Amino acid sequence: MGSKALQKFLDENLNDLKSKGLYNEINPLQGPNGPIIKINGKKLVNLSSNNYLGLATNPRLIQADIEATKKYGVGAGAVRTINGTLEIHEELERKLAKFKHTEAAIAFQSGFNCNMGAISAVMNKKDAILSDALNHASIIDGCRLSGAKIIRFNHADMNDLRAKAKEAKESGLYEKIMVITDGVFSMDGDIAKLPEIVKIAEEFDLITYVDDAHGSGVLGKGAGTTSYYGLSDKIDFQIGTLSKAIGVVGGYVAGSKDLIDWLKVRARPFLFSTSLTPGSAGACIEAINILSESTELNDKLWENGNYLKKQLKNLGFNIGNSQTPITPCIIGDETKAQQFSKELYNEGVYAKSIVFPTVPLGTARVRNMPTAAHTKEMLDTAIAAYEKVGKKLGIIK
Repeated sequence: MGSKALQKFLDENLNDLKSKGLYNEINPLQGPNGPIIKINGKKLVNLSSNNYLGLATNPRLIQADIEATKKYGVGAGAVRTINGTLEIHEELERKLAKFKHTEAAIAFQSGFNCNMGAISAVMNKKDAILSDALNHASIIDGCRLSGAKIIRFNHADMNDLRAKAKEAKESGLYEKIMVITDGVFSMDGDIAKLPEIVKIAEEFDLITYVDDAHGSGVLGKGAGTTSYYGLSDKIDFQIGTLSKAIGVVGGYVAGSKDLIDWLKVRARPFLFSTSLTPGSAGACIEAINILSESTELNDKLWENGNYLKKQLKNLGFNIGNSQTPITPCIIGDETKAQQFSKELYNEGVYAKSIVFPTVPLGTARVRNMPTAAHTKEMLDTAIAAYEKVGKKLGIIK
């Protein structure tokens, strides 16, 4: 029957999560993850994907995936350092470096793997990392894995960052000090204060590390947060995913040639995990081609994001301080946020509730991700559902 201790642990903790409104149910999609999705035979306006530019279902990417798969096979067959590096991987990395305005880039199997590999390849127990309090879970885990001293600074609080950087530097306890921030914070939609971070980094000789998972393809006409601020030459590590705006799967680190050379011999997910599939690499290359040809998709994303935010704010919803298309509707109470999401589902809108531990307790929300693929009619359907459910649950008047 298996371990009684394990079963006791699972029973107690699963029931505890369910009683507190913190248990997350997974809904499989019957078809592609586009602006309209199908779950249990029901069609819904989809406001929960990270498919910002609609590229996950783009015909050009699908064709590029098929052609690369036919040429190279469904898998790379080995880790990159043995014989799993195909020409198409190097082509992707050249494209990424040019796109991010850096000397070089390295592709990983996921954005999570980037943070697990890149931080621990450079930082160790003799070092310190200044980490924004709202950084993504993969950054937190990457910092832990490195063994470095983790010093959290208050979210986007530059006075706190400067004070802690000064204290860490003057202590003489650390060989190297790194400052890590998300470029765009995925739960609130606000943008890191990179100009101020760079000034502090220059003052105290900090290594700069920006995880631009939600900025790549979104800010800077697609090139990301560092390009948005014109600081591509001032950031040591630019991290991005290939699974959000790019629409496929994987992640990358962009930076100096020496940094990328070092990661290729020391980043453990790169060394010990089979390469990105050839089809995925081909599709990612085509996505970058599309973004390099025109800003049309990026412009449409922002148009839709601004429209949805304006309408929800006018209805009286608390959408926080988002500076990007990410549009949170902050409810507060965990159980009510989950109920709100379920009521939206009944009205034909899929907008997932986000609760602890993804966000702090008492800040539960429904997080909306409008994309370039949404039509105004789709967004109007969602806005009407928000108004109906919001009034029904007493969230708006």
